[in-house]
Amino acid sequence: MPASPHPEVVPAAQLLELLFDLEWREAPLTDGANPAVVVDISGTADLNRLTGTATATATATATATATATGRVLIGVADTPPGRPAPAVLDVALCSGSALPGWVSVPDPAAAAQALVDACEATPLASTVLTHVARLNEGRPLTDGVAIESAAYSMLLAGVEFRAWRSAHPPTPPRPSPGPVQVDWNKDGDRVTVTLSRPQVRNAYDPAMRDALVDALRAAAAHPGLSSVVLAGAGPDFCSGGDLSWFGAAEDPVMAHAIRAARSPGPLLASLPVTARLHGACIGAGIELPAFCPRVEAAADAWFRLPEVGMGLIPGAGGTASILARVGRHRLVWLALSGRPLNAAQALDWGLIDALT
Repeated sequence: MPASPHPEVVPAAQLLELLFDLEWREAPLTDGANPAVVVDISGTADLNRLTGTATATATATATATATATGRVLIGVADTPPGRPAPAVLDVALCSGSALPGWVSVPDPAAAAQALVDACEATPLASTVLTHVARLNEGRPLTDGVAIESAAYSMLLAGVEFRAWRSAHPPTPPRPSPGPVQVDWNKDGDRVTVTLSRPQVRNAYDPAMRDALVDALRAAAAHPGLSSVVLAGAGPDFCSGGDLSWFGAAEDPVMAHAIRAARSPGPLLASLPVTARLHGACIGAGIELPAFCPRVEAAADAWFRLPEVGMGLIPGAGGTASILARVGRHRLVWLALSGRPLNAAQALDWGLIDALT
């Protein structure tokens, strides 16, 4: 679809009213409108309308309503606000230093336009992303993984992913012997689990997923386990899902059942795991490490969530794990924009715990 040159811009004073307007909320579905809406929150009075105590009840109700809306709400402020990002928004952009939730960019208006364009290109994936992010906020990680998996499988059967797959025909699968290497220390209390497909930048495929789950389950059952290190062989930790497998499942429902049952994420969260990242950490390459109790990264590490541009959402648990680390607004920014995040910014946001 062509990019929308003139996004809908809504004053903050009008937003709460519009969220109760059923026709406006459903316009992306009924009229094909771009789901993205830019909300002007440049002034203190605008923020007060969305977060002030005088409108707390209305704002809470509107925030709940926004969960079911067909809109993606992008707040734009010219200067750094002195309070966290309003919950009613999906993304909050500003210039300069910012409090949690806000995304600081050199040009907020240009960054907002890029998100508008992304929503125009894949409106269904964009709105599903914001719905899932809102639903997962505050939920246990296991619930978030299940919600994400169901939504991801639905999108695999959708028109946007089919269009992407048609434009990017799958290559033959590239199986690798021993996609995960497991090394125990001599005392049997520490184990290093290494993603080991360096010839394809450790692209994540079903065989790697299953081997990783098996290794983590074995570690969980091992008496005296004191630590687990998750690493990646070669120049990159993980380049994300192996594109040769995207959409290969004939039955999306069965794919969801398998994905939910054999997700490495909850296992990584339950064990004393330190993830050690380097190079590209794309898609599953950051979604899975974000589950770990500790994440360390080399200075050359960088992070990206490209799935929305494919008509999908993150599918390895990122809408739960990354949300828990950086918050909903920044998760949505990463997924909608598809832009890379460097290691220093990831540390500042809490996506990683230390630079090495």
